[in-house]
Amino acid sequence: MSHAIPTFDGYGLGLRREHYRDFLDTDVPVDFVEVISENFMVDGGQPLDILRRVRERHPVILHGVSMSIGSADGLRGDYLRRLRKLVDAIDPLFVSDHLSWSRYAHFNSHDLLPLPYTEETLAVVCRNIETAQDALGRAMLFENPSSYVSFAASSMSEWEFIAQMSRRTGCGLLLDVNNIYVSAQNHGWDAQAYLRGLPAERVRQIHLAGHTQGEELLIDTHDQPVNDEVWALYAAATAMFGPVATMIERDDAIPPLPELLAELDTARQLREGRKAMQEAA
Repeated sequence: MSHAIPTFDGYGLGLRREHYRDFLDTDVPVDFVEVISENFMVDGGQPLDILRRVRERHPVILHGVSMSIGSADGLRGDYLRRLRKLVDAIDPLFVSDHLSWSRYAHFNSHDLLPLPYTEETLAVVCRNIETAQDALGRAMLFENPSSYVSFAASSMSEWEFIAQMSRRTGCGLLLDVNNIYVSAQNHGWDAQAYLRGLPAERVRQIHLAGHTQGEELLIDTHDQPVNDEVWALYAAATAMFGPVATMIERDDAIPPLPELLAELDTARQLREGRKAMQEAA
């Protein structure tokens, strides 16, 4: 399948229940919102009504957590049908999910589990992406994972795997800068080499989030503000990629909306400042 993926040069937030009223009743200064797809894959009711009303004000990105693109037994047809129904109802800017697996047969971990980076895995992932894109009638974006273990069987780096995945399937990339930082710290990777190894022309969106220091590893918790190291990596990423949608993602310990908007302003200032410097050079 070959579908062009639009570019979108804007700044947005993840829409969470705590801020529904803000988005329904006030003019929130964002260019788009992102929602968790599964929360709205329902037949009618209040959640879908709220999303439709927000969609009247802002473009919407659908971000899934349960597709399980790495499942060796393929994707679930009922899941794809429900997602397609939501896509048709909302006409989202992008549809995305994660490079991970969570399900096999009747087992569901309800977590984003890592994959070995091998040719066999790449074939499975690419086959599933093509199935999903055919079912949805559009190209998707896939997000790089945060990881805490690696596999001895891996024959390529994560960024090499992602680059090949995108080129073989035509999918776009959702670049989670915090995930790169977390995984690089946990595994001793070079985060800058990771960025350089990605096909810049396939990146369409960036996530920014916070993490927590565990006993031995960094944990991608999405319950903290973006820290200085992740901001620095984001600044480096802005020099490598063209117009992309940048978003602050918070899933726990969700603060009042003004705090998230202030973080979004930091992202805007970093990228717009670098753009101005490049134009002046």
